[in-house]
Amino acid sequence: MRYLVFTFITSIPLLFPCIVLSEEPIRKPRMDDTIRANIYADNAFRLYVNGELVAVDSIQFVPHNVVSVDILPAYPMTIAVMGIDNADSLTGMEYANTNIGDGGFILKFGDGTVTSSNWKVKVISSGPLNGDSSNPRVVNNSLPEDWYTVDFVDRDWGNAREFSEEEVGPKEPFFEHDFEGAKFIWSDDLQLDNIVLFRTVVPSPPDSRERPDFRGLTDVVPQQGGGRSRVRGSREKQKIRSRK
Repeated sequence: MRYLVFTFITSIPLLFPCIVLSEEPIRKPRMDDTIRANIYADNAFRLYVNGELVAVDSIQFVPHNVVSVDILPAYPMTIAVMGIDNADSLTGMEYANTNIGDGGFILKFGDGTVTSSNWKVKVISSGPLNGDSSNPRVVNNSLPEDWYTVDFVDRDWGNAREFSEEEVGPKEPFFEHDFEGAKFIWSDDLQLDNIVLFRTVVPSPPDSRERPDFRGLTDVVPQQGGGRSRVRGSREKQKIRSRK
């Protein structure tokens, strides 16, 4: 009797899924992680960065001033500004309704971000209508909800218009600060448009310097030595690697 002996040699690679936390070490931010923002407005402004209010002009009318603040950047960086030309809300005029004022806004960040006609603009309040100071009236548009947030869509906004120093006429504090490369911007009408909104998105640092992203610090426990410790329940990005 013959016996057939079958030998099965199975070579099956075993996959061992290994979950690896993908995270860069994070530390507490230092002042050298910040960038300086210089802002000049005729007459006032409110500045938002990535949806957070970071600066408000401390002088609403005169004298004209420059506001310099330190901000912690994160890219892409959404910048939103309300530019305010001092004007009576009913007439659009200033100095006891005896004068039609003018606006103007300029900004420069320490990473090289500057104002230009690439910024988006929307007019909120304008007047006196047609420049008629004898019978002054204003036209107001609704303030868009969440206009300063990262996710707001400004696709239907127009582009800001650039103006020269001669057209805006900045006062002395302007010349004492670094605004090199930045342009004065406003809507098309520097005199009659009294409240305007600006927006822009800076996709990456203009100076090409790599900077840590410190967003979400409330969800982590920063370590002095550079390690990161997440609080329980926070979401982590994970990579699953397979090895044979």
